[in-house]
Amino acid sequence: MLIQAEIWTVAKTEQGNAVLLRPIGSTVVVPIFIGQVEAQSILIGMGNVQMPRPNTHELMMNIFREMEIVLEKIEIPDIQDGVFIASLYFNNNNTAFIQDSRPSDALALAVRQNCPIFLADSVIDEAGIPLDSIIEEDPMETSQMQEMEILRLQKGLDKALQEENYEEAARIRDLLHAFEQPDEYPDE
Repeated sequence: MLIQAEIWTVAKTEQGNAVLLRPIGSTVVVPIFIGQVEAQSILIGMGNVQMPRPNTHELMMNIFREMEIVLEKIEIPDIQDGVFIASLYFNNNNTAFIQDSRPSDALALAVRQNCPIFLADSVIDEAGIPLDSIIEEDPMETSQMQEMEILRLQKGLDKALQEENYEEAARIRDLLHAFEQPDEYPDE
């Protein structure tokens, strides 16, 4: 059985970055560990930050719009050998199709499309942890996560400049600018 879920938060843990999915109305979350770039893309999508140039997920959404493809929902129906499996459900002019995906990419697209996210109850049973086991006295809000990401990016920019890695510095500068001036780049 599939249960609708939401992204509760994206967190940096001792084991790495994790997106925490919470079945709606539940006191359980399902952590899915993802890379830093994927975490950043999900946070950018959640914060509706307009980028000066489209990243991969914005590019995909632009292509979907041009081709009249609608992402209707994503599902995480299984865990195989410790790997979460995700599926994207599309509709194109009343023709439905499904595409296999990494959960991180599926979630990055879902936050941009604002489409529903579903977890199989077997996934929740296998990977779910009680919410109260991870809530601290002062839980971190998305805006606080974005502030931390800005600080991390600023440190990365300083390091790239010190190492004279100007290509990386320009990339980080653009990301920082997008976080700090989200309304400067209106939708096209």
